[in-house]
Amino acid sequence: MTPEPPDPPDEPSSLPVLLEAVLNVGSELELRTTLQHIVESAAELCAARYGALGVVDPERARLTRLFTAGMSEAERAAVARMPDGRTGVLGALVDDPRPLLLDDLTKDPRSVGFPAGHPPMRSFLGVPIRVHTEVFGNLYLTEKAGGGPFTEEDLALVRVLASQAGIAIGNARLYETARRRERWIEGAAAVTTTLLAGRPAADALMCVAERARLLADAAAGVVLQPTPEGGMEIVAASTQGDPGDLVGTAIAPGSAVLEQLLGGEPVFIEDSATDPRMTTHVRERFGPSMMLPLQSGGQLIGTLALPRARGGPAYDAVDRLLASQFASQAALALVLADAQHDRERLAVYEDRDRIARDLHDLVVQRLFATEMMLESTRRRSSNAPSGDTVGEELSRAVDELDSTIQEVRTAIFALQQPPSDAPATFRGRVLRETGGAAVPLGFQPSVHFTGAVDALVPDPVAGDLLSALRGALAAAHRRSGVTSIEVRVDATRSRVRLTVTDDGRTEAGARGTTLRWESAL
Repeated sequence: MTPEPPDPPDEPSSLPVLLEAVLNVGSELELRTTLQHIVESAAELCAARYGALGVVDPERARLTRLFTAGMSEAERAAVARMPDGRTGVLGALVDDPRPLLLDDLTKDPRSVGFPAGHPPMRSFLGVPIRVHTEVFGNLYLTEKAGGGPFTEEDLALVRVLASQAGIAIGNARLYETARRRERWIEGAAAVTTTLLAGRPAADALMCVAERARLLADAAAGVVLQPTPEGGMEIVAASTQGDPGDLVGTAIAPGSAVLEQLLGGEPVFIEDSATDPRMTTHVRERFGPSMMLPLQSGGQLIGTLALPRARGGPAYDAVDRLLASQFASQAALALVLADAQHDRERLAVYEDRDRIARDLHDLVVQRLFATEMMLESTRRRSSNAPSGDTVGEELSRAVDELDSTIQEVRTAIFALQQPPSDAPATFRGRVLRETGGAAVPLGFQPSVHFTGAVDALVPDPVAGDLLSALRGALAAAHRRSGVTSIEVRVDATRSRVRLTVTDDGRTEAGARGTTLRWESAL
């Protein structure tokens, strides 16, 4: 139960000041502003020259933030660093949260732990601030006006103020937690919407890293993924400036942090630069950090790390909870996005297979039947009086049909290849080279295959042929007036021949260039 606040003193001169102070500390909902009002009101209430409010971290028994009153800018600048509250008078209030009243601070053996550069102090008053039953922080007042000590009346006034401050802080914390939770929920929803919109995998990971960095007010947001060797490597990094050498940084197998992450447990680090568990070369630039596993349904996708700058504020319990929930939501969104991408690719493959079947079952068979009919007609007409002329025309028609059949078969083969996978067959590698050349050329070269090229051409010869093909396509791109390129690959049991013909102009002004390459098998 929350202890009852002491009765305020009866002196009428103190009541208006006390009431004004109570009204001031409860006038704001923003936590930082509320804490500043509390320390300023306490200093005014007891006529103290200096006042401070230290926020206590109960897990580490130390001060994490300090709000001051009465110090000039020059005095603040002279203070070397914030005290940690683990030693001296400040530490005494953290370890034993009971009111403390000292007439002469310099004569107390606990007079240590104050920041270097702080002005001299003698009289001292310290009172804990409780929110419900939890000690939120401590109020420190020094240097009573007139040089005298703080009185029991001052202590009673500050205890009343501290009691009301606990209520104001509780309300402000609820408000701030609600606002922070709202921002994290909105961020998780935005990430989910973005990932399910069909973004590439690299963009999806970068989206998670960037959004988490902004929400956590971190110096960097990085996503790590497992490596084949058993470690983890940074694959996406978001910082306020250039991420530099963050991407590619790896955690070696066997690291204590890595074992915890691979087990699905989050890792919270107070200072990355000095923590022995951190082994990467980039740790020296960071301070407090959270490393959260990205897992869904028992599947570990990676790790989300959110380090703050050296000397930055530590993550509190609310930060850890909200970031962990965000990581779980982001992991689920990544899994759903990947599954959606797989379904879309499967739908494309199925559609391509249908088109290939239709081309093969209808178009190719009809063309082949037509070619057979024309061939038969050409043979019968060879004995007719005008057989030579008719035979030549039919021969050209048969050749055109044969060329058309080869092109349709090439198109069918291309449709049956996954668009993002490296082709495993020689035919697919040739088509990839010509397809890549279509971008700078502005048109797609036509490709014809004769013979069982996949079965007859071995890998060493295939590599030489592809090199010759790349050279021929590059040379054609450099010539002017090229509007079409024809690539032919003919394979027999003994030789393979490559012929690349284009309609560009040579340096001599001639129209059309043909490159031939061949090799024994």
